[in-house]
Amino acid sequence: MKITITDTEPQFFDRVAWRVAVEIADKPEAVIGFSTGRTTKGIHASLADIHKKYPFDTSGMTVFGLDEITNVSREYFGSCYYILLHEVVEPLGVPMENYLMPPVHSDDFTRECQDYQAAISVRGPVALQILGIGENGHIGFNQPGTPFNSYAWLSKMDEELDRRIRRETGSAPDAPLGGLTLGIRNIMYSKKIILAANGVRKAQIIRDALYGPVTEELPASVLQLHPDCEVILDAEAARLL
Repeated sequence: MKITITDTEPQFFDRVAWRVAVEIADKPEAVIGFSTGRTTKGIHASLADIHKKYPFDTSGMTVFGLDEITNVSREYFGSCYYILLHEVVEPLGVPMENYLMPPVHSDDFTRECQDYQAAISVRGPVALQILGIGENGHIGFNQPGTPFNSYAWLSKMDEELDRRIRRETGSAPDAPLGGLTLGIRNIMYSKKIILAANGVRKAQIIRDALYGPVTEELPASVLQLHPDCEVILDAEAARLL
């Protein structure tokens, strides 16, 4: 595992974005997995800026999302589909037929999970997977306790996120919300992984994930076992290392 620490948050966003840009430039047909969240928003903005200043071919690449919120509208500004469409796909000019996301509505999410991971596999091996990390160590919607051998599945939403989404979408209290996510085994099949974290709130979980035991109670700790994983941090997230 390689650890890269930047002095400032803007440098952090740029460093991760350049890793992605170089991957696409070197492999124009690369299959790349993106995540959403507070951390990745800045990364995506930097990547779009790099592409604007130094255009590179994105016509053959495949963009896919690590996860998606279920039973909301794709037009909801917090859906992973909406975020990646507006932050990555459109700014980089990726063809829509090369943008893969699971559905937000279905009468059979078990089938959708199987179909989604199969659709990614058909495109070829995942060249690069970008990950954020939750303050409890989750990656994607793989919360603590998720088996390391899990494939794509429908995870229960954590309570804080569930409340926020219901507030923003006006969903009824009994409307079933969830997170369709690629499983930990899917993630570990990626040829390269970048785990990106910034801010002091991530300092403790980063220390635990990188130097603590590999345990299903801290999903990100499994990345210690990946043969080509780079952890990119700003100084605040790295303060306990």
